[in-house]
Amino acid sequence: MRCLVTGGAGFIGSHVAEALVRRGDEVVVLDNFSTGSQDNLRDIPTLEVVKGDVRDSVLVAALARGTKAIFHLAAEVGNLKSLRDPGLDASVNILGTINVLRCAVDCVVKKVVYSSSAAIFGEARFLPVDESHPTQPESFYAVSKLAGEKYALSFARLFPIETVCLRYFNVYGPRQGHSEYASVIPIFAERLSKGLPPVIYGDGEQTRDFVSVHDIAAANVLAADSSFSGEVFNIGSGVRTSVNRLNEVMQASMCVRLAPFHAPPRAGEVRHSLADISKAGRMLGYAPSVSMEGGIAELVSWLREGS
Repeated sequence: MRCLVTGGAGFIGSHVAEALVRRGDEVVVLDNFSTGSQDNLRDIPTLEVVKGDVRDSVLVAALARGTKAIFHLAAEVGNLKSLRDPGLDASVNILGTINVLRCAVDCVVKKVVYSSSAAIFGEARFLPVDESHPTQPESFYAVSKLAGEKYALSFARLFPIETVCLRYFNVYGPRQGHSEYASVIPIFAERLSKGLPPVIYGDGEQTRDFVSVHDIAAANVLAADSSFSGEVFNIGSGVRTSVNRLNEVMQASMCVRLAPFHAPPRAGEVRHSLADISKAGRMLGYAPSVSMEGGIAELVSWLREGS
């Protein structure tokens, strides 16, 4: 099967591309390399890599022709980043998604798997969060990801194309960057590797559902292979972990012991998050296979090997 992975040189996208290649698919990666890297693709054979923008309708259409599935991961990512430049966030995440969907319809692509985010829920009203939980985005990034979902689902209703939306919770693993816009795990890893104390915003008792990127890649493949369309699925680990507990696991794995520095809470971040993944398990056969301890150990090993 020929597949197009937008944002395929990124952290998650490269793992999706790798999973597809491993099972024998013909894979084309589209990435503008604003955050993605050729290094993420260096160990993946037989890929076709194209540098370009998902808002470029001519380019996306050319790559979509003859393609059976598009995995749409290209995005401006991060709550803080979207607050600084909401226009760019909306342009890439909303207009870019519309362009991918339009090209998919025009080029008779069977399925689009859209990468969404648990950020669309906002502060949880109940835990675990299922797919019917009210959506109350608390950042521009979350707004744009929810808008992308709505467009993907509408396209499935209005045109002969199948779409599935996957709502990722807190993804981590090898190839994850550690910029100021990154999630807590690579930021912790970067500081601890330099002998610096981790920075915890607030009291550290906020909780997240941390899920391995390998499980995310597996969910993408399951979604593409499924017969479902117009559906959304939570993709997480189904396990709730506090930031304080995460700090303990990471320090134990890295064999360090440093007292964390506590900073004020950050605007736009939710207090608690936990995925109800029963729908994905029931309909897609999704079952997370990587534990927090195992996933952190793999990440630490990757970091020690020089990334």
